[in-house]
Amino acid sequence: MAKFSLYNISLKNLSAGLHTYEYALDRKYFDAIDGDEVRKGNVKVTVTVKRTSSTFEFNFDIKGVVQIPCTRCLDDMDMEVDTKNRLIVKFGKEYSEESDEIVIIPEDEGEINIAWFLYEFIALTIPIKHVHPAGECNRMVSSKLRKHRAVSTEDGEEDEVDMDDDEEFGDEDDTPANDPRWDALKGLNIDEN
Repeated sequence: MAKFSLYNISLKNLSAGLHTYEYALDRKYFDAIDGDEVRKGNVKVTVTVKRTSSTFEFNFDIKGVVQIPCTRCLDDMDMEVDTKNRLIVKFGKEYSEESDEIVIIPEDEGEINIAWFLYEFIALTIPIKHVHPAGECNRMVSSKLRKHRAVSTEDGEEDEVDMDDDEEFGDEDDTPANDPRWDALKGLNIDEN
């Protein structure tokens, strides 16, 4: 954790009241953290720490842009990050996470490293499906995907889709308005006991 010593916040000597820390997360940070979701970015973080008698309340204000791979074409795409998070830190005998918001740190150490927490807060803002806006996906990958995408025909065989190269690949959720496989269920009377 020596490479993240910049993100150590000493709590033992922190006076009561409000304290502010600012960080700039750039490519160097994301390379060092080596997370799966985000590999590049430019994010500004403001952390305010409020010390009361026995707890430390951390409030994170995270804003910027990260680059993540597009779910569809795997090219990098920019995604804005704007999130606010909270973390409560208490002293105890050993390190533990009581919940998503409460962390216990050893009192004899007296400091917390927030590098991984920052990364997790950013990663949690990324939607499960993240794709380029229409027309911006890698054309070569999109055309290969269209070429090899299988659709079912009425007799159950799979068939290749032949689409124009200029047509944008649509959502994977295209289902016909009336699916004939469900027609048999329409006649059932489910109100009978």
